Amino acid sequence: MKMINIEGNHDLSGTIKISGAKNSSVAILPASILASTDVTICNIPEITDTDALCEILEYLGADVRRASESVVITPSTIENKFIPEKYSKKLRASYYFMGALLGKFKHVEISLPGGCSIGARPINLHLKGFESLGAKITMEEEKYIVHAEELKGANIYLDIASVGATINIMLAAVLAKGKTIIDNAAKEPEIVNVATFLNNMGAKITGAGTSQIRIMGVEELKGCFHEIIPDRIEAGTYTIIGALVGNNLKIYNIIPEHIEALTSKLQEMGADIEIGSDYLIINKKEEYLPTNIKTLVYPGFPTDLQQPFSVLLSRCNGISTIEETIFENRFMHLPELKKMGMKITKEKTKATFFGKCNLKGNEVVATDLRAGAALIVAALIAEGTTTIKNVEHILRGYEGIIEKLKDVGAKIELKEI
Repeated sequence: MKMINIEGNHDLSGTIKISGAKNSSVAILPASILASTDVTICNIPEITDTDALCEILEYLGADVRRASESVVITPSTIENKFIPEKYSKKLRASYYFMGALLGKFKHVEISLPGGCSIGARPINLHLKGFESLGAKITMEEEKYIVHAEELKGANIYLDIASVGATINIMLAAVLAKGKTIIDNAAKEPEIVNVATFLNNMGAKITGAGTSQIRIMGVEELKGCFHEIIPDRIEAGTYTIIGALVGNNLKIYNIIPEHIEALTSKLQEMGADIEIGSDYLIINKKEEYLPTNIKTLVYPGFPTDLQQPFSVLLSRCNGISTIEETIFENRFMHLPELKKMGMKITKEKTKATFFGKCNLKGNEVVATDLRAGAALIVAALIAEGTTTIKNVEHILRGYEGIIEKLKDVGAKIELKEI
């Protein structure tokens, strides 16, 4: 077990480089098994989620060679075998092996996926897509068995614009016979990045980034070189930190359009922010205008930034609200923020924040990845020292977060309990 200690009230100056996107990497690593020859993936973040996926690839027999920010995968040696709970439960993204193995071998057996407990996250849309392509699904002792004699293209409508379901169906459909159309597809940048990767291997996918994705099945995919896009949630998290404790804090290797929902909201609140072609510079302000946000699918305000953003509302002079529409348990960090002095009420999916208030260090617990990020943000502005426990959640999604914050002046330390 690990914990993080943070001494608050220190300005942060310097430069933070944003790593590759977690939500692209966790799909592209499983997708690599669809290739018949070696795949090189650049800008893979070194986080526990990508480590866990590489472990599954090696368990299946792939040769995985990692060097700094790149991974070279030889998928030709893969054996299609049951993925047990000890691998699948480490992260929710293990479910991408369902689409990839089904697409390549027409058969997959895997235990139920893990991940953060942020609400009901059923994979019924994934399974519905597989069934539309011709697969049969059975549950047997806490594992899924998905089998198809043949996969055939189909018209698939997603009841919810799910990122996971959109990607998983793409993985299963690229080697299917005929044309697949996904309607009400998710539009997130990570969808585009995964589709580009598959196209680089020889897939025929059009429409990624729109609500309709078209896939014409091909007979074979071959290896390629591919680069992961910058992580927009990591970029957004450090931008929020900069709005609270930044002193000419520069955040670079970003795609500004990907975090426009956040930066436009910050500008509306009166933030001191300069946005360049692949960077931004932000300075703290002691007070912000109150605001209201509602989480939505991309390009709306991201649910993954809602929790870190909520800390910023402690600096607003007045009443602000957050309405969560994606995951019903995205407010589990609020009791921890209350321990530190934030004034918050919650009713169902809406939280109300009363500012302005000063935070004080305390002992708190990270209940999930983005809740943990919120607690780091809060600790950086609190008086005194904050101890955050259960930080394994944080290390799942933020590459080198301790070192990155230390390098710009934070008093932060990772300790073994």
